[in-house]
Parts: sequence; C-alpha cells; structure tokens
Amino acid sequence: MAWRCLGAALDSGRKCVDGDMPDKGVITRGLRVLAMAVRRQPRIFTVAAFGAVFHSLLMLTGAFVNAWIVDSLVVPSFRSGSVDTGVLALVVVVLLSLSLFKITGIFIRRLGAGSMQFRLQAIHRREVTRRYLSLPVAWHQKHQTGSLLSNANADVEASFVPIAPLPFAVGTLVMLATAVAALFWTDWVLAMVGLVVFPILFGFNVAYARRMSPRMTRAQQLRADVSAVGHESFDGALVVKTMGREAEETVRFNKTADQLRDSLISVGRLRGLFDPIMSSLPELGTLLVLVLGAWRLSTNAVTLEEIVRVTMLFSVLAFPIRAITWVLADLPRSVVGWERVHGVLSATGDMVYGDDRLPESTAPAALSFRGVGFSYLPDNPVLKDVTFDVPPGKTVALVGPTGSGKSTIASLATRLVDPDTGVVALDGTDVRTLDHAALADTTALVPQLAFVFDDTIRNNISLERDLGGGDATVWQALRTAQADGFVAHLENGLDTQVGERGASLSGGQRQRLTLARALAGSPRLLIMDDATSAVDPKVEAAILAALKNSTRPASVLVVAYRRATIALADEVVYVENGRVVAHGGHEQLLATVPGYANLVTAYERAEAERAAEGEFDSDEWDTTESDREVSA
Repeated sequence: MAWRCLGAALDSGRKCVDGDMPDKGVITRGLRVLAMAVRRQPRIFTVAAFGAVFHSLLMLTGAFVNAWIVDSLVVPSFRSGSVDTGVLALVVVVLLSLSLFKITGIFIRRLGAGSMQFRLQAIHRREVTRRYLSLPVAWHQKHQTGSLLSNANADVEASFVPIAPLPFAVGTLVMLATAVAALFWTDWVLAMVGLVVFPILFGFNVAYARRMSPRMTRAQQLRADVSAVGHESFDGALVVKTMGREAEETVRFNKTADQLRDSLISVGRLRGLFDPIMSSLPELGTLLVLVLGAWRLSTNAVTLEEIVRVTMLFSVLAFPIRAITWVLADLPRSVVGWERVHGVLSATGDMVYGDDRLPESTAPAALSFRGVGFSYLPDNPVLKDVTFDVPPGKTVALVGPTGSGKSTIASLATRLVDPDTGVVALDGTDVRTLDHAALADTTALVPQLAFVFDDTIRNNISLERDLGGGDATVWQALRTAQADGFVAHLENGLDTQVGERGASLSGGQRQRLTLARALAGSPRLLIMDDATSAVDPKVEAAILAALKNSTRPASVLVVAYRRATIALADEVVYVENGRVVAHGGHEQLLATVPGYANLVTAYERAEAERAAEGEFDSDEWDTTESDREVSA
C-alpha cells in the first residue's frame, strides 16, 4: 500500500518519490477514504445525502413537468393562437413549488456536506496534533517542521476535499438509475443512447483519476517542501540577515516554489484537457437523442411529449453528472493528503510509560545513572557506560567539552529519550516504569534554548497549571530565578505581552523566565542544560544560591561552563567522549584531572577576554537597575 511508503518516509526522514506511490487503484483507495469519512460522520452524511437525493428526484420531476407543459400548454397555444389562463396559472404554481422544494434540497445538501467536511478536518487536525504530542522528541528530530505543519493543515484539508460534492454525487447516482429506468419506460431506442454515453463518461473519469494521481502526489509533496523551506528561512531570519544570505535564501525558496508552480500547471493542463471532454459528452448525448427522436417521431414510434421528456432528462443530467466528475477529480488529491496524514497517525516509536508512581514527597529527589549507553545513529555511540549520582538536595555540575554528551544526559534524565543500555532511576525507580504524571511532577528541564510563548509573562510561567498559590507562586518563582526585578519594572507587570518567542526581552531575561516556568511547578529534580549562559555570572550565582535556600529545595543537575558556577556545585562530574572520566570536588578535579583543568581555565580565560573587550553588552546580559541590585 502507498501509505506504507509514507509511513516509512516519516519514520526514516526520507521523501517518497513518485515511484514509491503507484497511481493504480487510486479510485479504489479514494473510495476507501470516502467510506472512512462516512463511517465517522454517518448522521450528517445521511442528512446531506437525503437533501441531494430529494433535489435530484425533483430535477427528474422537472423533466416530466416540462414535457407536460410543452405538450399541454405550449403546443396547443401555438395551434390555437391563445393561452389557456387556467392551465397557465397551474403551470406557474407547479414551477414555483418545484423551485422552492429544489431550494430546500440544495440547502440541506450543502449545509450537511459543508458541516461534514469541516468537522472531519477539525477532527483529524486534532488527531494529528495529539499524535505529534505523543511521539517522542527523537521522532520529531527526524522531520522538517514545515512538513509536519503541512501534514496538520494542507494534507488534512486535501484529504476531505471530495466530501463537499460527495452527497451531490450520491444524489446524481440515484438520479442516473431513475433516469435510465424512465428512459426505458419512455423508449428503449433512446434509452440505448444513455447506456452508451454514461459508461464512456465513467471511463474518461477513471482514466483522468489515474493520470492525475502522480501529479497530485508531487504537488502535495512540494506544498510541504515550500512550507518547510519558508519556515526554516523565517525561523532563521536573524542568521540570514546577519550573514547577508537574503539573496541565496530567496533563490532557494524560489526554486521550490517554481517546482510547485510547474507541478500545479501540469495538474491544470490535464484538467483542462479532460474537463471539456467530460462536459461535452452529456451534451452530445442530448444532440443524439434529438436526431434519433426526430426519426422515431416521423415513424410515429414516439410522441412529442416523450421526445421532450427524454431530451430534458439528458439536459438535467448534464450538470449533476459533473458532481461525479468533481468527486473523481478530487480523489487523487484526497488519497495523497490522506496517506500523508495516515503516515503520521500510523507512525511508530511511541515512548511507553509504566504505571509506577513515586511515593508522595516534597523532599529533593535522587537521580542515578547506571551503565547508561546511548546512540542516535547505529554504531555511533554518544554515551558509553555512564554512571554517576545526583544525591537528594545536592547540586551536581556536569562539565565536559563540546560534543561530549552533556545535553544527551540531560535529555535522558527527563526521559525525552531512553537509553540503549543501562538504567536511569529516580529515587531508585527506573524512569521507564513510571507513568507520565510522575515524571512531570518530579522533574523539570530548563533547556539550552529558552522558548517563550507569544503570551503574557503570567501565562508563560503558569502554562495554565494549577499552581496552588496563584500569582504568589508565580512571583516566588520569579524571585528564585532573579527575574522579579525586571518584571516588576514592566508597565503591565505579569500581564505584559512578550511577543513571539519573547522578542521584546533580552536573551538573559528569556532564560530567567524559562527557569521560573520550571520552578513554578516545584520540581524535586531540576535539570539545567546550560540554561543561564546569557545572564551575568553574578546573577547566575544568585540563582543557584536561591535554589539552595528555597523553601522547597530541589536536587540540581546543571550543565556548566563557568568556573564560578562550577565552584558552587557540591560535586562535579567530568564527561569526555561520552564517558564519565572523573567526579569529585571542583578543587580536587582541578588538581588531578588535566583535561578538566584545561577546559575550565580555557572558559575562564575566554570570558575574561570577552569582558575586557566589552562583548557582553547590555542586550545579552542583565540590563535593568533592579537586576544589578539583585546581583549585588
């Protein structure tokens, strides 16, 4: 099945190429998507289909009424030179009534079809989003953000495009069956025209759908590519501008956009070729009926009313048959969109949680690593036999050169990823056996990159959690994070809107808000992955001191670089090439581990040189007078 290709592509990070998705069976696969949609919204579909069938039968009734009007009013009026006002009044009443009933049927059909389509889109957007949230971080790291956004938006929308004309098509099928019966009841010779035209029309639709499928597949993939390139360019706007790469990024985006344009033009050309053919076939059938009808009338085999009736039947069928064409024309896009969505919904790699809970406690938690090994790629281990402890209430500094595995250790400690070998334990319990709530209640990670939502400071810290003390808890977290000073000086305080990604704040302010967010939940274990790199060293020292003196102290694992920060830790774990080389006190490691001494003093020398050159400007480090007072 084609969805296997897409599922594999989503798991592996590669793209599906045209050869991976055969166009054969696109109608069958599309009809399965439609059947799934009907199963999910049976009541609304029934209402919409009822409106469509009601309208379709009224259109057939109109053909009989028009034939009766021609035979009973028009022809006699021409012969007599006068109009029977009684018959004319009856005709007016019948036509108005017929029109009102048709309007009612159209209203029911369109309301039901629109409601069904938009409900299904909303349901599947939520399902895709929930699936994203349930899949582990390792899965997300393999996929482009723009492509994932496309799955949740453009692909979901494409999946249910045929829902809009589907009830109309169902009504048309009923109309076709009824019309064929009426044609045979009227005259079998004229009915044979329908038996020739309708299969030819269906054959053209099948050929159209099969040829459209690979074009729609490529167009839908390119929509995701354009979204991915655009998102990456906008997300990296600062890098693009500072490096003067605007022209190159424009060329890169234009290349993908041009490919999408060419693909959509290819879709339009095919549609432009088939649409006139499929539109003209019913009209040709009508013309053939008139020719044959005139011959049959000359032989007295049929009456004028019967010829008009058959002609009107073909005329009223000409437009509704287009509804079937619309459904079949949209099936390739629907299939491609659904298979991309299904690739997300069927993606594997879920992180399975256990049922264990830690004992109720507000005391600091103990963290232990025992023989932990981990690799992102096969045969390329990042961590090897890592063993160390973070005792309850203690601060442990994790130190090591770039690429030594420090951030991976932080991710393992909060179970963003699971180890390949060994055990990560909280209070002696393997984190893989804990339920999700136990981990969220016990641990908090403050990552390297501070992410701030486009919201108020209050909502950024509380995240709509029940913090118990309300704003008092928020202010306490801000004080511990040394962020209460600048927040208090903002015009709207906690109600200040910080802008997208905290654009109105400095780097150090964003980091402290992120730290306050973690502290507001009163974690028993706090993991800080270089989370204070953009703040003044004095403020960083004040933060660590406040953590130790908090009314609800936590065990702290901090990825550190600065010597002043490391010296405040109760113990230092030195990591090199994915292994724990040494652990102990800061002064002890300085004296006994040359690699550690060189690394720590190198950072210290670099910071001293940068400070002497004035590189730590007021935008990067703490800027307000209140912050400097806190630091002092």
